[in-house]
Amino acid sequence: MSKEEFKAFVKDKPNLAQYVNSGQMTWQKFYEMYSLYGKDSDVWDNYKSDRVSKETISNLIKKVDVDSIKEHISTAQKALDFVQELTTKTTPDAKAVVPLRPLNKFFED
Repeated sequence: MSKEEFKAFVKDKPNLAQYVNSGQMTWQKFYEMYSLYGKDSDVWDNYKSDRVSKETISNLIKKVDVDSIKEHISTAQKALDFVQELTTKTTPDAKAVVPLRPLNKFFED
């Protein structure tokens, strides 16, 4: 099996690059598997994109900084509390703002 055939095989299976990028496999190991088993072997079923996406998601979850998320939630909560405080303050009634004036009759109608 030639390198050109392997390159064509890899182009048909782009999910293999995700395994290499995550450090789980190397191109050398994939090439050796390709040389030993060929492109139609059941060995490649282990490297389907579904498995990679689950592992990628779990790796992303592991990298999440929980303290940073808590800090952002706290900041958002403070902002919401401030907005709620501004909107729930009682505004004076229109009657209290504009004092009632006595009705004066000037022409004794």
